[in-house]
Amino acid sequence: MQDRTNFYIDGAWVAPRRARVLDVIDPAKETACARVSLGAAEDVDRAVAAARRAFDAWSRSPVAERAAALARLAAVYERRFDEMAEAIMTEMGAPIRFAKQAQAASGLEHINAFLHDLGAFAFESPLYPDATGQHILHEPIGVCGLITPWNWPMNQVTLKVIPALAVGCSVVLKPSEIAPLSAMLFAEMIDEAGFPPGVFNLVNGDGPTVGGAMSSHPGLDMMSFTGSQRAGTAVAKAAADTVKRVTLELGGKSPNIVFADADLPAAVARGAAACFANTGQSCDAPSRMLVERAVYDDAVGIAVETARGTRVGDPAEDGDHIGPLASQAQFDKVQALIQKGIEENARLAAGGLGRPEGVNRGYYVRPTVFADVGNDMTIAREEIFGPVLSILPFDDEEEALSIANDTTYGLAAYVQSGDAERLQRVARRLRAGVVQLNGAGLAAGSPFGGYKQSGNGREGGRWGLEDFTEVKAVAGWPA
Repeated sequence: MQDRTNFYIDGAWVAPRRARVLDVIDPAKETACARVSLGAAEDVDRAVAAARRAFDAWSRSPVAERAAALARLAAVYERRFDEMAEAIMTEMGAPIRFAKQAQAASGLEHINAFLHDLGAFAFESPLYPDATGQHILHEPIGVCGLITPWNWPMNQVTLKVIPALAVGCSVVLKPSEIAPLSAMLFAEMIDEAGFPPGVFNLVNGDGPTVGGAMSSHPGLDMMSFTGSQRAGTAVAKAAADTVKRVTLELGGKSPNIVFADADLPAAVARGAAACFANTGQSCDAPSRMLVERAVYDDAVGIAVETARGTRVGDPAEDGDHIGPLASQAQFDKVQALIQKGIEENARLAAGGLGRPEGVNRGYYVRPTVFADVGNDMTIAREEIFGPVLSILPFDDEEEALSIANDTTYGLAAYVQSGDAERLQRVARRLRAGVVQLNGAGLAAGSPFGGYKQSGNGREGGRWGLEDFTEVKAVAGWPA
């Protein structure tokens, strides 16, 4: 079992001020795989002080110097790539092939994408091409507190840490205590890449203690949080007294609209597989499938076949299967929501309660499909965060849009149709920050974030860089 009880502060691994040890549970085995420390407000104070000392020099360093440090980090990450994939597999149960191809790969992709965008980012520019003496400066906002989740650990760590460091901020990172191992490995990579002491700091801990101390800390100029709507609200409230900037990437209940003129077998199978991927633990998972009534029964049948063909297995085995949920708490939540779907008379078409047949250990669940779901049912309103697909019928485009937008969330949406004009028309009217048409994926450097209670701010590309800057207008700028 790994013993990872120190924090990374001011360029060194240091012991916490108080000894509070937490076991990290391997969700495939339900046994401890590592021990970490739960920090306290004193540890946050120490990390913030280090970051504040480092900020002045780092913020004024040449862009080329910061880019060179990030390039060194990318090289270290690439060399230790397999270690990162194994850490993610162990801490949150991602199957090793998926951990390599998607989870760990997303971190390296974001580092390289931000390096590309940093080279084109205009830190200084005229207000207008012909605006004599009117100049705009983008400057680092300051010391940033970053809180990341367990479901896509490196995706979210790099979406926050890399743009913050790129524009000249210093940071304090609190990864999820459920999946902290990948973030601690990332801190080793930062150290190996030779970043100045204090530019990056890591403190493990729980949300109420360490997250709360960070959100309310007067020494932090910004909080960037990814996680649940409940926890995001707590961060925003705690940050209000110090009027710091807060960006939030929260949950989703993303609709996937399937029109009758779509390539139905491909569209439905693709949508169901996307819902089940990462064991359903993705904030942008297409968990509500809205199907035009003329092809509804066929679509349900295809989704059921996809669920029954989705293998659940050991994360350590190579393959395209899905693994366990990340924790006992998540397992209990998903089971309770499946039970709620049954109680509210949705038609259980595949899967259901309990572990898959023959499995008696690990937080494994059965890929589940509910049909004849009403959009007022709990399973259509709440983010389940498990491999549970809800299928709803609609009669025409207006009804599809009404159902799709009838949610407190607005992170992602998906549309399947053979009509190009319809695809564009529907995409414009969906109240979501990301819309994917006919299975197209987002390019590296795309902005990611949501409308409504899915949060505010955008991560990725130049939008992610801008999020960590202040904008200064200067009049009388010499020619």
